[in-house]
Amino acid sequence: MMDVREIRQYLPHRYPFLLVDRIVELEEGKYIKGYKNISVNEEVFNGHFPEIPIFPGVMIVEALAQVSGILGFKTLGQKPEDGYLYLFGGIDNVRFKRQVVPGDRLQLESEVISDRRGIWKFSCKASVDGELATSADILCAVKKV
Repeated sequence: MMDVREIRQYLPHRYPFLLVDRIVELEEGKYIKGYKNISVNEEVFNGHFPEIPIFPGVMIVEALAQVSGILGFKTLGQKPEDGYLYLFGGIDNVRFKRQVVPGDRLQLESEVISDRRGIWKFSCKASVDGELATSADILCAVKKV
């Protein structure tokens, strides 16, 4: 549904911090599904357990926030070039259930729970081969910059 060229229109992030490779499903105002391919060439593996490469949990949460931001932008018909950003407002109920390692395809899912006065709440999960890796409730604030 969206390749990396289109994703870059909806996220201000760039390599090495763009953590979404493709969006495969999206229903505006409802949910989004995408993925990140985890490669041994990821810059983070140079310093994060280089002998036993494990993708950092905080980066999984960031990937979930990025797909949530795409969902918000698409829902409101906005892009960063219009002068808006989605910023972290909070993270609740974060759980890490499985390690993510090179060669994994990290499936990213986010569902809108609420949108009140520019504060969005998303229920998110990341999985590998159908096995839950991370779940979290993410709050994002829409900010005009």
